[in-house]
Amino acid sequence: MGTPELISPRSPRVTAARRLAKRAFRGKERRFIAEGPQAVREAVAHRGDGDRPTLTELFSTAEAAERYADIIDAARATGARVHLAPDSVLAEVSQTVTPQGLLGVCHFLDSPFEDILRARPRLVAVLAHVRDPGNAGTVLRCADAAGADAVVLTDASVDLYNPKSVRASAGSLFHLPVAVGVPVEQAVQGLRDAGIRILAADGAGSDDLDDELDAGTMGGPTAWIFGNEAWGLPAETRALADAVVRVPIHGKAESLNLATAAAVCLYASARAQRVRDTR
Repeated sequence: MGTPELISPRSPRVTAARRLAKRAFRGKERRFIAEGPQAVREAVAHRGDGDRPTLTELFSTAEAAERYADIIDAARATGARVHLAPDSVLAEVSQTVTPQGLLGVCHFLDSPFEDILRARPRLVAVLAHVRDPGNAGTVLRCADAAGADAVVLTDASVDLYNPKSVRASAGSLFHLPVAVGVPVEQAVQGLRDAGIRILAADGAGSDDLDDELDAGTMGGPTAWIFGNEAWGLPAETRALADAVVRVPIHGKAESLNLATAAAVCLYASARAQRVRDTR
């Protein structure tokens, strides 16, 4: 579909893309950076409100343009501007030590919390007080893999569009609805009003995940609340849940990290829901 236009490191477009590394500019422009072929491929395929293409611009090295010609052609077919850039441009804009040659500028794609509720989700991950962007992106990826219907990031959690969050999601950011900036009380009340059982994941929980599975209580619509990596969920957040559930440690490990615990909990719920559906 033709040769991408060459771009200078001093181009205003490069400057604008580089500014998106900062949260304030991302919020002002309502755009973010997606790096690497996997994320860019998903961004090209994603459509926002009114079927608007999510990807607006694509920067590619010459080597990447040759290797990922299908992505380049698909991006141009959506109307995105494609720029052929030297390695120095990708290194300047990228937030990684070794850029992968493709870097896309995308529109924000979060969904209103009310739209998520209207879709009557059956499995939701709520990230409350999650501050590490890598963990946030990894939990989003786990939720996508487990077949969750949505993810909610509370107003006390990290920015969804932090470059580390986007990278850690490995493209899953583009796969399922995500609401951001929702107060945890509002999230819990909205989900509960929608008929969803609220479970808080906490290592000191009074209920055991195995016992919940054995009792057959996890087959209905469920929202899991996951907390801070270091200190878990505060007491006031745990008090909002219908049950506080711990993942049992059968070996000698001191604990599980956030993303691993989230994967265990989400897959347990997904399995219980499938079992109930087949009865």
